[in-house]
This record gives sequence, structure tokens and C-alpha cells, in this order.
Amino acid sequence: MTLPDPPHPPAAGQQAAAGQEAADAAQRALAAPLLAEFAARLPAVTPVRALWAHGSLAHGDYRHGRSDLDLVAVLPAAPDGQVQDRLAALHRELIEQEPDAARLHCSYLPDGELADPAAAHFTFAQGEPMRRPVTAVTRRELLDGGEVLAGERPDALLPPVGDAELHAFVRADLRDYWYPITARPEPWLRDVWVDHGPVTAVRATAALREGRLITKREAITRLPALGAPPGLAEDIAARRYGTGAPPVLTPEARAERAEQARLFTRALIDQALN
Repeated sequence: MTLPDPPHPPAAGQQAAAGQEAADAAQRALAAPLLAEFAARLPAVTPVRALWAHGSLAHGDYRHGRSDLDLVAVLPAAPDGQVQDRLAALHRELIEQEPDAARLHCSYLPDGELADPAAAHFTFAQGEPMRRPVTAVTRRELLDGGEVLAGERPDALLPPVGDAELHAFVRADLRDYWYPITARPEPWLRDVWVDHGPVTAVRATAALREGRLITKREAITRLPALGAPPGLAEDIAARRYGTGAPPVLTPEARAERAEQARLFTRALIDQALN
């Protein structure tokens, strides 16, 4: 089992990078028909100033069938109840026609709230409507290279997100959401928390110390050097990249892995916040 991006000598590294770019483009191409269908059908539900992709879809490391399709649509006005119902119906119709659409998540950002990263907006994600903000991290991702699927560019509509604003959000997210989860052993028995907790802590640390948003791939490759438990990076990579079969764990081994991942994530957060 191998990590997704092992170190190489310079010449081999260039070849590996080119191969990785080709693999990323091939993965992205698998999502293109669904994105085009959504972009084509959305204006029939509501006027749209812009439709953008962020996250792994825009910045590399997208893996079809595993990664979410993270979108933001800018609307001339906040959608009322009727429009929200129609938007939810569009998402559900797409899911019925194409199961991969269950991973297509879109927040609907009204024109008048472009400058407020704390405002909650109508969003369809995880198969249901909800309200959540377009955070400083999402906005920074969009400004650093969000993909334009329709309409205007992010930097034409969104105000800048400085390092101070980004750091404040990341620190609050670690302190108020992730750190309390590391005090609870039971969630870490599930693969999803083992996969996301350490990677999120590494990415947050990079944002705070380096002022940039790294991909999940880069975060996974950093885990061993940061003192991750043996095999954790390979375990996460196997599920995300299909680099091998994740180990079949006995209940005792799963409990041990959960405790190691939990304590490692907690330690990284402690270091990031102090």
C-alpha cells in the first residue's frame, strides 16, 4: 500500500507530477457531465449570477465516487420558500437520475450577502436542504482558484479574505467543533472520523502557519513526518485513492486505531492552537 504522492528525484518527480495531473484531470472529467447538467438546469429554477466549484473539484485531488462536488451559486436575491422547494426538487431529481448527484452540494449565496461570511444560506447537501454559511475557508478557496461553471469570476464578486480572517475562522473551527470531538471516543470507531480528523488538523495547521490551503493529498503525505501512528496515512490513502485494500479490523484493533487517531488529532489541534 502506498501514499498518493511519495517523494521522487527531480526528473522522476516531474514525471510523477505530470502523471498525477493527468490522473486528476481524468477524475475531474468523470464529474463533468453531471456538472454541466446541473449548470444547464439551474437557471430554469432561479436566475443565477455565477456558479462556482471549490474544494477538491477545483484545486485537484478530486476522486470520483469518493469526493463531494462542492458548489456555490450566486443569486440576485435570497431564494424564498417556493424557490427553495424548487431547488430541492432539482437536486432530488438529479439524484434519482444519477446517483453520483447525491455528492453534489450547493450553497445559494444571495447578491446582497456576498460580504458576510457568517450569514447562513440555503444549501442542499447530504441529500437534504439546510442552512449554513459560505465560510472564510470556502471563500478563500474560491478566490485562490475556484472554477467558474457559469457567470462571473469569484474575484469579481467576493471581497478579499485576508490571513487574519482566515486564521480566526480556522482557530474557531478547531476550538469549538473539532477539539470537543476529540474528547469523545465513540465517533472515532468509524472510518469517516479516522479519515477526516487527522487530515483536517494537518490542513488547519498549514493554513495557520503557512497562510495557504493545502489539498487532502498533501495533508496525508505530511502525516508520517508529524508523528502519525504507524499505518494511519496508508489506511486513509487506501480508502481515498484505492491504493490498496484497507485492513479488516477486529473490534479490538478498531478500538485501538480509534484511540490512536483521536489522540493524534487532539495533539495536532493542541499544537495548532498554542
